[in-house]
Formats: sequence, structure tokens, C-alpha cells
Amino acid sequence: MHTSAYSDFKASLLEQASELRARIRSGTHTATTSGVANSLLQGNVVILPSEWAGEFLLYCQNNPVACPLIGVSRPGDPNLPDLGQDLDIRTDVPEYQVFRNGERSEKVSDIKSLWQDDFVTFVLGCSFSFEDALSRAGLSVRNVEQGLNVSMFRSNITTRPSGRFHGNMVVSMRPFASADAIRAIQVTTRLPKAHGAPVHIGDPELIGIQDINKPDFGDPVTIRPGELPLFWACGVTPQLALEHARLPIAITHVPGKMLLTERLNEELAVL
Repeated sequence: MHTSAYSDFKASLLEQASELRARIRSGTHTATTSGVANSLLQGNVVILPSEWAGEFLLYCQNNPVACPLIGVSRPGDPNLPDLGQDLDIRTDVPEYQVFRNGERSEKVSDIKSLWQDDFVTFVLGCSFSFEDALSRAGLSVRNVEQGLNVSMFRSNITTRPSGRFHGNMVVSMRPFASADAIRAIQVTTRLPKAHGAPVHIGDPELIGIQDINKPDFGDPVTIRPGELPLFWACGVTPQLALEHARLPIAITHVPGKMLLTERLNEELAVL
């Protein structure tokens, strides 16, 4: 793409991002962010006290497929300028999940009243980023096609622990016909910061999923005769680790309701 055309393209995307974040801040957009602001990097969010930050950072480094790190804040700073100039982590997620002592507590639309001076924010890559790449490759992404949140499941795939953080991997599922499944693998392999290639293909029972029509998070999607379910590592994985670690308080996004950044997906692609 010509330099000026690329600049215009990126400027248009950033304007979209700014408009959407304004709607999120005002509470007018509270739905899933799947299929919105295509080409911009979306992120999973984990916010916890600085006392736990080193241990959680090592958990991410131990599990780069499930927890691909794309941003970390300074303690007490709600801004992440590398991911967005006007980004405020206290208001810019459509819905937040609060954990107290490892239990899922309340869900809130912003966390201004909960903010602490020692909070550190971690932003992890998200599969919603590669949905745009799949669509541009001519593939139909079922949850986007049906206007639904992606199906997410607790699996029996173990993660590598770090201190008090441990647990099994959460996976997201998208079905494809055989030929399209091969292309989907090729496309997503280029995007390791959005979880990369699938971690499992085919029989869901092999990874501990008993009923593919009853996801643990998100919505069930249609699987047509002859289609293969493809399973990718999912950024909801740290939420299970938070359950096990039992921090006094931690905050995440609600699954499927992501942080929208001002970085392009292609900026983190592997050629």
C-alpha cells in the first residue's frame, strides 16, 4: 500500500477506535467486540495489585500461546500510551469482571471507584484480532456471521504454572470446512500475538469438552455437517489462574468484551 494511502487507512481506523471507545465510556456499547473495528488489535485485560505482578508476568512468559503479552502499565497508571493515546483502562472496556479471593464477584461498566494506586494492568493478545485476517482471506467466521460472541470452553490442556498462578487452558472454537480449516491454520500462524495457530482440531472430547453446544463462556454457534471445529488458545485462560491464585482483588474483562487498541494487527504479524 502506498505510504499516503496507508496513512489515510490507519487514520480512518483510529477514528473508528476513538468513536467506539467513546461509546464504551458512555455505556452505549456494552456488547461483544467481535467483528468491530476490523484491523485493530484487541486485547484481553488482567488488572491486579503490584505485589502479584511479577508472578503473573512469569505466568504469561511461561504460557505465550494462551497469554501473548502486548502491554503492561506502570503501577497505579490507568493509561497505556503504547496501545492508545487517550486509552483509560478504568473506562475503556465494555464490561469488567471483578474477582474477590478467587471468586467471580460483581460485573461493572467501569472501575473508577475500584481503582488502586498499586494496580498493574496486563493486556494480552486476543483471537478477535485474527478474525479480521480470516475474513480478509475470504473465510467466513461463524460467530461474526451470526452476530454472536465466540464459543469458549474450559479444556483439560494444562498451563505451565508460576507460583500461585496455575490452571487449565481456555480455548475458543470456530468451525470450518476441511479446505477452509487448512487456510485458517495458515492465516493464524502468522499472528502469534493473537494466539497463533490452533491448539487442537477435531474431536472436542480429546481436550475435555463434553458438549460443544454448551460453551463455558460466550455463545453456541452453528456447526454444519462435515465441518471441523478448530480450537485456539484463549485469553480467558488467566481468569482460571486468578481463581486458583485467590488474590484479594483482581479485575478482568468479561469474556468477549475486549479492550480496543490503536495498534494494527499487521504490526505484530510474522512474515
